[in-house]
Amino acid sequence: DFNYGADEYDAEGNEEPKALPEGSETMPYIDESPTMSPQLSARGQDSGDGVSPTPTDGLGTGGERDAGKGLEMRKLVLSGFLASEEIYINQLEALLLPMKPLKATATTSQPVLTLQQIETIFYKIQDIYEIHKEFYDSLCPKVQQWDSNVTMGHLFQKLASQLGVYKAFVDNYKIALETAEKCSQSNYQFQKISEELKVKGPKDSKESHASVTMEALLYKPIDRVTRSTLVLHDLLKHTPADHPDYPLLQDALRISQNFLSSINEDIDPRRTAVTTPKGETRQLVKDGFLVELSEGSRKLRHVFLFTDVLLCAKLKKTAVGKHQQYDCKWYVPLADLVFPSPEESEHCPQVHVIPDHELEDMKMKISAIKSEVQKEKANKGQSRAIERLKKKMFENEFWLLLNSPAIPFRIHNRNGKSYLFLLSSDYERSEWREAIQRLQKKDLQAFVLSSVELQVLTGSCFKLRTVHNIPVTSNKDDDESPGLYGFLHVIVHSAKGFKQSADLYCTLEVDSFGYFVSKAKTRVFRDTTEPQWNEEFEIELEGSQSLRILCYEKCYDKTKLNKDNNEIVDKIMGKGQIQLDPQAVQTKNWHLDVIEMNGIKVEFSMKFTSRDMSLKRTPSKKQTGVFGVKISVVTKRERSKVPYIVRQCIEEVEKRGIEEVGIYRISGVATDIQALKAVFDANNKDILVMLSDMDINAIAGTLKLYFRELPEPLLTDRLYPAFMEGIALSDPAAKENCMMHLLRSLPDPNLITFLFLLEHLKRVAEKEPINKMSLHNLATVFGPTLLRPSEGESKAHLTLASDIWSHDVMAQVQVLLYYLQHPPISFSELKRNTLYFSTDV
Repeated sequence: DFNYGADEYDAEGNEEPKALPEGSETMPYIDESPTMSPQLSARGQDSGDGVSPTPTDGLGTGGERDAGKGLEMRKLVLSGFLASEEIYINQLEALLLPMKPLKATATTSQPVLTLQQIETIFYKIQDIYEIHKEFYDSLCPKVQQWDSNVTMGHLFQKLASQLGVYKAFVDNYKIALETAEKCSQSNYQFQKISEELKVKGPKDSKESHASVTMEALLYKPIDRVTRSTLVLHDLLKHTPADHPDYPLLQDALRISQNFLSSINEDIDPRRTAVTTPKGETRQLVKDGFLVELSEGSRKLRHVFLFTDVLLCAKLKKTAVGKHQQYDCKWYVPLADLVFPSPEESEHCPQVHVIPDHELEDMKMKISAIKSEVQKEKANKGQSRAIERLKKKMFENEFWLLLNSPAIPFRIHNRNGKSYLFLLSSDYERSEWREAIQRLQKKDLQAFVLSSVELQVLTGSCFKLRTVHNIPVTSNKDDDESPGLYGFLHVIVHSAKGFKQSADLYCTLEVDSFGYFVSKAKTRVFRDTTEPQWNEEFEIELEGSQSLRILCYEKCYDKTKLNKDNNEIVDKIMGKGQIQLDPQAVQTKNWHLDVIEMNGIKVEFSMKFTSRDMSLKRTPSKKQTGVFGVKISVVTKRERSKVPYIVRQCIEEVEKRGIEEVGIYRISGVATDIQALKAVFDANNKDILVMLSDMDINAIAGTLKLYFRELPEPLLTDRLYPAFMEGIALSDPAAKENCMMHLLRSLPDPNLITFLFLLEHLKRVAEKEPINKMSLHNLATVFGPTLLRPSEGESKAHLTLASDIWSHDVMAQVQVLLYYLQHPPISFSELKRNTLYFSTDV
């Protein structure tokens, strides 16, 4: 049903069995700005909020279906809201239940509480109950006897007009809580009552009652205002503009948002975790998961930034049913916190970076498990098997989350200790740094927290946190957007709005596997206020939902450079982010956009190609060029053993690109690659001049594109199944025989070109300490390019877009890796041995 709540998680990120209604659900600080459009999340039947919405009736066809869809969604939203409204009314009833007997004893000789105390604790609860009971009784029949003409905007408008009662409740809330706590401490009877209030279960739920504390129930009205506002957002989204309800719902939303604005300052006293040394309230400003390098190993921490202190915590493991708590690892008062510059951080521990190929292997494992989960679901597999796969996927994703970050974020306490976080995104690093620096502009005092204060502060973290789940895709609900799989083409055009001339460049980040990574970088535009990059990039998306652009000023200060491989010393001038909306992006045309950041406007265009589209090998219509033309045709025409394009690109890379970091992995500028493609296709006499001037990543990209666009893969469609079987053999001698025999079976032009490329890639890998490209990295880049079957063949292999990245790709990488790790293979030796192996494949 529709659940407008927040999920719980434990330190490993697994969801707790939900036991709603329980006081531990939290409400983040409310963003009531009109741009906030909370996504409706439709969950499974076991979700916390009781009654499930009525199943959708079969809708008509065509236009009728479109018209009905919005109304159907309205019904679903309302059914979900009605279910949670029933629970809310039951919670208010449970709160009112002890009020009468307490009032009755108040006038006796042995009162539990005084009338004044009762009035303070239960202030306005009766009024709120009556308002919602009347609203529920009016709305329920409308939803149960649903048809397209039902109107209920007036009910929401009336509910919004009665929010004044909530204002009174909120103003009194803090005193109500304090009074209840004092009375609990001084009166055992009241303590017993307030610890276990019985809340009735929804009408058709199995559970008849649940025990909830008074403190938790007193928080419910505050939570409810937020939820009602979220429902109004969703209702408006699915109400046609010409529907009579539309203006009424708009009005109700406006009133609710204004109300939230007016009380947001004090809406959640639970955000106020004790006071600062100056007596001001200490508020949570930002929190999130970061990887800390602690005693040489990587640990996942939940980091909380308060008004005057940064606190690093981990979630304690607790028994089921016990309230979860954080354990404070360390804290630094902001008055004592400094960011060491790279030259000061020499004594800090060096970052042990996990080799790329291990991370790539893990990504492939995760993709393979995802495919298995999808297949199990499609085949209506056992839920136990699916759960087992999901658990495995979570463990792998957790490993990736822990081991992939490599950008150091150092924190130093003036009184001694330094701490080191590792992030995968410079965007996030700068967000943390900016948030801390903003707070440091205030007049802050240094302090030491007593153990009690630290306990209270750490205790508040669980209630205050705004980030509930570890950012891995296995924490997503099934109905959440899986993100985009495929290739995003981005042209970074230009930027304006810089105050003074500088050397400027941009980087692009996308989220994949739940966290953000940098995927592309423009060239540096020297000494300008209006850089014109006009560079195109092809970025691979793996379940991505957002694109970030960061604009930097290049630093050429020798003292700051090369202190740490992953240290980014360039200054961020601005940064911005946009959602990748599948509908908007998936058109064949370019989509022009502008990101505004810090007074700077960056103009860019983008278009998206899904993975199955981008994997097509399309033979060239014309047989004159080299791209998309059979390799045998090209070598015959050129009277060469290896195509000219392959020889020239390899020669150029070996001349000046063999020490280039990320050669073959970092994408070249797409416009440069297209220019080189045109020149090679036209067999232009200026090829050599153009090659010597061209960016080396573009030349590497042209070589990859040539192999990718061959009408059939270099290792041929015919032999593909045999390569897949050969690499799976476990006996080394059998594998050696099979893999060598397969090479012999290739046509001569294919074999000679493959061996030529193989030796080149081995020479590139010899420079791995400098270019960071291992044999495994190169196999990952080239394996699918050299082996992936052409369109007709791959039809049989293609089920899901994300499947492509699973089993087949892993095997393709392994095939190339086998030959890369093999001692040198010579054409003449292979051919000489043909005599002994004449069996057909």
